[in-house]
Amino acid sequence: MTDPELRALGAVLGSAVGDALGAPFEFGPEGAFSARFPVAGLGGEMCGGGGWAPGEATDDTQMAVLVAESLVEHGGLDLPDVFRRFQRWAAAGPKDIGLQTEDVLTNGEPWDRAAAAHFEVNLRAAGNGALMRAATSAVYFAWRGREATMDAGRRLSALTHGDPAAWEGTAVLHELVRVALGGGDPLAALPATLDEVPVAHRSPYATVLAPEWHPDRATEFNGAVWPCLGSAVWAVRTTSSYEDAVRAAVDLGGDTDTVAAVTGALAGAVYGVDGIPQRWLDALHVPLPGFGGRVLRAAELTELARWLAA
Repeated sequence: MTDPELRALGAVLGSAVGDALGAPFEFGPEGAFSARFPVAGLGGEMCGGGGWAPGEATDDTQMAVLVAESLVEHGGLDLPDVFRRFQRWAAAGPKDIGLQTEDVLTNGEPWDRAAAAHFEVNLRAAGNGALMRAATSAVYFAWRGREATMDAGRRLSALTHGDPAAWEGTAVLHELVRVALGGGDPLAALPATLDEVPVAHRSPYATVLAPEWHPDRATEFNGAVWPCLGSAVWAVRTTSSYEDAVRAAVDLGGDTDTVAAVTGALAGAVYGVDGIPQRWLDALHVPLPGFGGRVLRAAELTELARWLAA
């Protein structure tokens, strides 16, 4: 297997593992993960809790899988098909679904109006609910270059998030993963990536992606797109392994499953699938409500990631 393939598998599986690892600690206090598992490598971290079985991935990975399967089956981006899959999933009553995402998928508007209609009424739609599912699409579009990968991130984000600020977070993550998959340093690519963000939305991203930024400086809860992405980049910047990056992400508290999923996507692309602890992969499983009781495990996610990278 080539190095780019290992990195692609790392991004997809790494995001799913981060999601499952962080889920039991969602909305908990800072440092809860290390308080329970103070020494890395001893095992038991896929502990479950909060309604989640050990190793069970949440809506973050479930939606990422739906995007991936649409991309593979249609040979590219079919936005109406992705939206229909999201609707089918939402109608099946998943354990967790964001309030905004649920409203968009059930408000009766067509795929190209539903998110905009929500934003026009609520005037708030810059959550991390599109960023969380971006690992699979980032891998699929990476080989098409910066412009194509960032554009795809924006278009997929716009399915559920009407605020263009949220689109840019997904676009940035797409580009950072693209750089990492090619063996580059995504942190070194940040200035050039920020240059591709429209001026109207650049400032908050420049703030949270700066080398001196720390999640303690966030002015919003990390369920918002800016601090979520910034926290993921911080976790990768301040550690030297996949495991340590994801541990740092979960230890931030708050929206732990999504921050760890985004961190896992980026760290997985940097370190490759071999950097993900096997004990975490062994427990991983992704139920797909609304799709015949399917449950994907690491082997199925690996096969899906290979299709995406191909």
